[in-house]
Amino acid sequence: MYKWILPSLSEILAESQLSVAECSPAASDRQWCVSLAATEQLLLNTLATTSTDIIQGLVLAAPAPLFSDPRLTHSLQTITFTAKPFNPLALMPFQMPTGTTVMSNEIAPHESVLPLLAADPLGTEQFCLIFTEKFRLVLVLAEDSCGKKRFSFSFDPEVVQMAWRSLGARVMLNNPDFYAELNSLVQKYEPIAPDYHILMQFSQLLLTQLPQEEKGTNRHDKENCPSSASAHRSPRPDVELLQAFAHEVRTPLTTIRTMTRLLLKQKALPANVIKRLQVIDRECTEQIDRMELLFKAAELETSAPAKSSNTQLTPTSLDQVLQQSIPRWQQTANRRNLTLDVILPQQLPTVVSNPSMLDRVLTGLVENFTRSLPAGSHIQVHVILAGDQLKLQLSPHSQCKDSENSFAAVTPPIRKALGQLLMFQPETGVISLNLSATKHLFQAIGGKLIVRQRPQHGEVLTIFLPLKD
Repeated sequence: MYKWILPSLSEILAESQLSVAECSPAASDRQWCVSLAATEQLLLNTLATTSTDIIQGLVLAAPAPLFSDPRLTHSLQTITFTAKPFNPLALMPFQMPTGTTVMSNEIAPHESVLPLLAADPLGTEQFCLIFTEKFRLVLVLAEDSCGKKRFSFSFDPEVVQMAWRSLGARVMLNNPDFYAELNSLVQKYEPIAPDYHILMQFSQLLLTQLPQEEKGTNRHDKENCPSSASAHRSPRPDVELLQAFAHEVRTPLTTIRTMTRLLLKQKALPANVIKRLQVIDRECTEQIDRMELLFKAAELETSAPAKSSNTQLTPTSLDQVLQQSIPRWQQTANRRNLTLDVILPQQLPTVVSNPSMLDRVLTGLVENFTRSLPAGSHIQVHVILAGDQLKLQLSPHSQCKDSENSFAAVTPPIRKALGQLLMFQPETGVISLNLSATKHLFQAIGGKLIVRQRPQHGEVLTIFLPLKD
């Protein structure tokens, strides 16, 4: 139930199950600052730079303007909402600028102010709604009656539209003469799902900002978020943001995939259209699975050790898993101009694992492995029995032959840490789980991962899975 006549933005996102876990004020404030920095850079990357005098987007924010870069203040129409009765900005009449009119020395071009009622709980929230031709985004930082803060964000067009309806109703209540004009501005930007490249770019920007934010944070001020699942492992802001972002990416991609599969069911589609739809379906599936792995890794990081190891391990047909997986692995390798061969025993045994996760974790590992290799490399996947375990080994080779070895060694990729769970490859721009997080995933499915550097083979990955008695 809403506590006031109109829902606040934090209530809307909470009902949409898009809130990050309750955290201390310090942790939530860091999440807000990191996300704003990433959002500002995303806007700079996606807005056209041909002319800074053309309005390319709308920003509704509270309790003050959030972006100071001149390239944004001149390209974005900004409306600020405030409930402070003695704020000098609030005394100024609302005005929809038609050009680059500056309303006062303290206000940038294209900026206006609208008041909120003093009793409105929205007046205590920090929020930002962004409308552009390429994406819509809402970010909210709010504190509940117990003093716990929640940071939330969403790219979901429906959620952003609900947030605008709640805010627009307040404009209609307080400034009915200006509602129609403001609503027409919002409607200029269609509520379409953003391209997944924008979502991935936002995730990279988030993770880029995290190390900078951590350096500037006093260690004594780093209060940890409480969790009913764990009293021993305290999540960090980057883990919480990764969980929220993984969820946000999956939502629009799942919608796109569903629509694509509905289109594929239509009859008499041209062959080239079918091929392109199949590519969209495959790309969406790969990214959805990738995001689910990131979310699972973050979940394991915030769970108690006893809970993270208590996953559903049951007898699993490895033959069935590999029959589904190997063709996908080879397609993935071929798309990156790699070759992949799999050597299997005559009969594949039954292993003890988590059947719902085994294929996803193995495929994610192969996907990241192929991303780290140069074009022309060869990957050998060797599956053999090793006592009471099954051993699956991935080893890379360059196709360039020399006199001493059938294949030359592959140079390991350069990787840099991004926060607590991720690694970044500067040469390729690839973001993946770090070794520790990947090992935790294999532990969750009953397995073990070992990574070794061998002079003639580069990085070799070995996975062990227990056999059924």
